[in-house]
Amino acid sequence: MTDATDQERDAYHNDKMRKKQQAREKIMAGKTVERGLVIVHTGKGKGKTTAALGMVCRMIGHGKRVAVVQFIKGAMHSGEKAVFDAFPDQVEFRAMGEGFTWDTQDRARDVAKAREAWEVARARIADPSVDMVVCDELNVVLRYDYLPLEEVLEVLRGKPEGKHVVVTGRNAPDGLIELADLATEMELLKHPFRSGVKAQAGIEF
Repeated sequence: MTDATDQERDAYHNDKMRKKQQAREKIMAGKTVERGLVIVHTGKGKGKTTAALGMVCRMIGHGKRVAVVQFIKGAMHSGEKAVFDAFPDQVEFRAMGEGFTWDTQDRARDVAKAREAWEVARARIADPSVDMVVCDELNVVLRYDYLPLEEVLEVLRGKPEGKHVVVTGRNAPDGLIELADLATEMELLKHPFRSGVKAQAGIEF
């Protein structure tokens, strides 16, 4: 098409897009199931919690109810909580952690806080009035064996049919990824932290 006229290029493009549309419609026609999903955001890249909370915004827009349980975060104010506090009938936002494990330096307390947060998350997963539960940084808790993996998987296997559960954090265990309906790994390509840039309001929190 290098020597084609603009009209010929437009016609070629239109024909190509029409065929893509037809193929897409054929694929979509076979997708008829609607059910609650287990969604995992993991990897070393930035954006795991951000992606999960983006889905919370979508749920708000559709009039759905969401519970957000943060297993690690909690030591600092976050912009997301300030936004979600404006929707108290739709979003329960519980920052139940005490900061990063290297800051607390108290494994027994970390385990106790993880258990406390998990009991809240498990109750919301069982609650039929809650449409989505976000377990933020639960993967970190599982990595350090603060909670038994099999216990978490058992709850996820037995969740209500229409309930969405989103789990974030690095190093998602293989068992959780295998159980998940959707698993995404965020890959780190560049990060300003490596250039001496600190965490900033509106970007990291």
